[in-house]
Amino acid sequence: MNLLKFKAALESHPDHELRFVLPDADLIAAHAHITEAGRIDKTFIDCGGTLRKLSLCSLQAWVADDVDHRLKPGKLARVLDMAAPIFAGDDLPVEIEYEDCSISQFPVLEVTEADGVLTFQLGSKHTDCLAKDVCIPSSDGTGCYVSDSGCC
Repeated sequence: MNLLKFKAALESHPDHELRFVLPDADLIAAHAHITEAGRIDKTFIDCGGTLRKLSLCSLQAWVADDVDHRLKPGKLARVLDMAAPIFAGDDLPVEIEYEDCSISQFPVLEVTEADGVLTFQLGSKHTDCLAKDVCIPSSDGTGCYVSDSGCC
């Protein structure tokens, strides 16, 4: 989900309960704070030699001892307004950064609204070879080995 759609959902339901559902159906605690709203830019070379760029909006969720804290969608929308100059547009994909045993990033997949609750479904990220067209499968089927193009 991009920042435009994410923020529109927040603004459409400013006083709803805010809920983030992890890929395993667990919830991020309702008293979580969004402690950072930022733009992350990554420039890299894939194993096939192609220059790639990736940009996203990252929202860090942090669970504190303040169990009475509740972040409303309207307040989160105002935080995003304050961060707008660093986003430089609203087409960035949104990810939630959350620590539960380890720090992970979860892309926001979809939003639903029902019974006063605004629920954002989070997805999983996976590693992948971005140059499969130049990679040669290894004989043991476990991955790639270096081809003449320098892949893998």
